[in-house]
Amino acid sequence: MLISTKEVQVRYAETDAMQVVYHGQYAVWFELGRTQLIEDLGFNYAEMEKEGFVSPVLDIHLSYKKPFRYGDTAWIHTWIDRYNGVRTTYGYEIKNAQGEVCVTGESTHTIVTKDTFRPISMKRMFPDWHEEYEKQKRT
Repeated sequence: MLISTKEVQVRYAETDAMQVVYHGQYAVWFELGRTQLIEDLGFNYAEMEKEGFVSPVLDIHLSYKKPFRYGDTAWIHTWIDRYNGVRTTYGYEIKNAQGEVCVTGESTHTIVTKDTFRPISMKRMFPDWHEEYEKQKRT
């Protein structure tokens, strides 16, 4: 199972009135991690979109352990947790410079046609992705 890593520098604009990273920003960081994982597996999400498909979020969960502040560095660790040919659940851990887990979570996605939003089979439309996701999934 490949665990991809993406480094992020916390920008001032990502913090809230309490001077910690705004909770909604973690969903953006999950997206950065997911995109990095897809690239590390040898695929390109933008190419999928050019072919007329998108991968909407069906569900997302976040759990906060420790805050990040402006100037901190975060490392987003991402993997394929579950995959069944139609839905993929990505797992995430975001760690600080001390290696402490500060945020955990998961997001579940499917692939749909851009024009109708009807789900498609990854196995049929993207067989290379399907084969790799089967190899990489945790469960």
